Parts: sequence; structure tokens; C-alpha cells
Amino acid sequence: MSRTTPVAAAATELLARRHAREDLIGFTTYTFPGFEVARHHSVIASKLEAVERGEIDRLMIFCPPRHSKSELASRRFPAWFLGRHPGNQIICCSYGDDLAHEFGRDVRNIVAGDEFSRVYPNVSLAPDSKAANRWKTGQGGSYLAAGVGSGITGRGAHVLLIDDPHKDRAEANSQTVRDGIWNWYRSTAYTRLMPGGAIVLIQTRWHEDDLAGRLLQAQENGGDRWEVVSLPAVAGDNDPLGRASGEALWPAWYPVETLERIRAALTVKAGNLEFVSLYQQEPQAEEGDFFQRGWIRWYPWGRPPENVRVYGASDYAVTSAGGDYTVHLVVGVDEHDDIYVLDLWREQASSDVWVESFLDLVERWKPLQWAEEKGQIEKGVGPFLDQRVRERGVYTYRVQFASAADKPTRAQAIRGRLSMGKVWFPEGHRGQMIWWAS
Repeated sequence: MSRTTPVAAAATELLARRHAREDLIGFTTYTFPGFEVARHHSVIASKLEAVERGEIDRLMIFCPPRHSKSELASRRFPAWFLGRHPGNQIICCSYGDDLAHEFGRDVRNIVAGDEFSRVYPNVSLAPDSKAANRWKTGQGGSYLAAGVGSGITGRGAHVLLIDDPHKDRAEANSQTVRDGIWNWYRSTAYTRLMPGGAIVLIQTRWHEDDLAGRLLQAQENGGDRWEVVSLPAVAGDNDPLGRASGEALWPAWYPVETLERIRAALTVKAGNLEFVSLYQQEPQAEEGDFFQRGWIRWYPWGRPPENVRVYGASDYAVTSAGGDYTVHLVVGVDEHDDIYVLDLWREQASSDVWVESFLDLVERWKPLQWAEEKGQIEKGVGPFLDQRVRERGVYTYRVQFASAADKPTRAQAIRGRLSMGKVWFPEGHRGQMIWWAS
């Protein structure tokens, strides 16, 4: 029987302490041995480490409920950060004083713990650090916890953490509450930043106009630029973790079967809006101005009706990053003239990228006909597209149509079909497809 020698045990302990000092996951598992590290935790931790290094100063993390985002971002990260920067200041805010104070108590207890002192032997709590919501390190740093909307004047923040600024659906749906949080963020929270200070917003998305939504809208209008980590519970196309479509974010805790039960339960209470918002991080308006949510029909993902006639269409864009989106859409039409969305490709991509994606879709679905907008392709990318069609030997009958003067006019035909329940979307892609009819 092999035994661990005292020398080997000591070497293992020293290695664990070094990892705890150097990276957030190592610190988390050292101070919380029962923590089960999943792939998305490593992604979250890597972004928080970039905040600590000063490489990211505006970070948003969107994650489903009960996926340990707060354990990493609002408990372990502040303690780890103060271990590395014991003279700095942190402010942590959440939707209410009680939750914020709970975070403060947990961080304080981590810093006061034996594991922390072994990792950072020269960092300690100040002797008078009794309060859970307001305490200092012995090296001049500080931690302040407060509810969103509360006064936090008198303290600065090298890191401002905002964890779930919205308490529940009722608050998120309240224009008055959303306005209050927005005004507090601009007039109170933002003004607490130290020079070069960072903001980390960790939340589950409740509403398209929640704090994250307003900040992203402000970004479009020249405001702060944000690094966004959005982690849907069920992967769609172009998943940030590289998951296969339909794969769960944390299979060990929340496999797809469990997520489907959750989705079904939420759908009974509030329709699909709740699951798409809270679990897929894709909040949507209750009703659009042109299309109504109740018009949308869903078919089982991966099981479209047989014997449909397949067609395709594209809306091309010439520019890549930062420009318009190029969209390729593949649909099937059944014997009753119902339309089934079979495939969708949508990216801000250069022409060489979207041409290959177009050919991939043609090769896979073999559509009877492909619709394009007249003029743009013929004069621009048309020759290159024709060349790649011949080189790959992938053919379809492409037809150019003149565009109507405005989008509402162009959308009237499909609007009529939608209103009659004759357009179907794949069930497994609710979060990724719903924008098309919003």
C-alpha cells in the first residue's frame, strides 16, 4: 500500500497554495474544497482574473440561476482580489441590503479564515472589522456591501461589483424600479470608481430593459465598452464555450432533461418568455409592434415534417465586424403551405465567410430555389460567389428580387402567415430564433 510521505504532503500543500495565489479557481478550491468546478466556471474565472490584472475594466457576466456565478464573482473573487491588492477598495451591491450583507459576511469570513492566511500570510482583517457590510484590511484596503439604491458615498472602489440588481420579475417589469436602478447606477454607483477602477455586473437577465440592457444600449450610443460573457443554459449555434447545440451548461448539476422540466414549469406560469430570459439570457419584449409573440408556433427540434419543399433566402452584407449582419435562412414548405424554419446562419462576417456558409447550407439542404435581393450581389460579390459555386460544385437556382421601399412593406406577407399560425420555429432554438419575430 502506497503512502503519502510528509515531504510529499508538504510539497502538495505548497503547490496548492501557489495555485491559490495565482488563479481564482485554485483559490476557490483551496478555500472551498467542496466546490465542483465546471467548464463555465473556468470561463468566468478567466475574465475576473483579467479584471484583477487591469486588462478588463467593464465586465458583464450573464448566467442562469443556481450555476454558482455568485460564489465565484461575489464571494471568492473579492477575497482573492484583496489578497493580491490588500490596500485597494471594493464595493459590492445587490438588489437588497440583506443579500449584499450576506456577501459581505462571507467575504469577511473567507479573509479571516485559516486557508486565506496560509495563502496570503501578510494580509489580515483590521482589528475593528466587526460589521458584515463594512470592514477593512489591516493593510488599508476596504470592503463595502450595500443594496442597489442605497447610499454608498464616502468610499471609493477599485472594483465595483453589482450582483443581480433586479430582485424578481415584478421588479424587473416595473418601469419605475428600472428607472430607479438606472439613476442610482449613473449618479451614485458610477461616481464611486477610483481612477482606472473596474465594474463587474453579474446577473441573470430578467428584462430587455434591465440594467444590463440599458448599459448595452448606452454602449451602442458611445457609452462604456463592455466585455460580455453570456452563458445560456442550453447551447445554441456559435456557443461561447464551443458546446454542441442542445448541450447543457452544467450537465452534472442541470442536465438537459432537468432544464426541460424547468422550462415546462416556467412555460405553464409565464409562457416561454421566462425560460428564454432567465436561462438563455435572451430577454424579449412581451409583444412586438409588428409581430405578436402568440403568433409563433414551435415544432420539435430536429424533427421537421417529412416531404417538405426546401427553399433558401439571404440578406447579404458586405462589411464584417461592426457592420450589418448577413443572414441565410432555410425553410421547408409542407402540403398545407405551412412554413418551417429549418436552418439559420446570422453573423457580422466578411463576404468570403458568408459565401462559404451559403454554400454549406446549399450542400446540406439542397434547396429548390434561393432568393436574393436584386442589384447588390450582381454588382458586388456576385462574380466571387459564382466562382466558388463552380469550384465546390454546389448548385441551386438563385433568383434576385427587387426590394420593397421599407421593411414593414416587405414583411407584410410573412406577417399574414404568422398571424394565421402558419410559420413554425424549431423548439430547441427558442432563445436563438425568437429575435426573428420580435
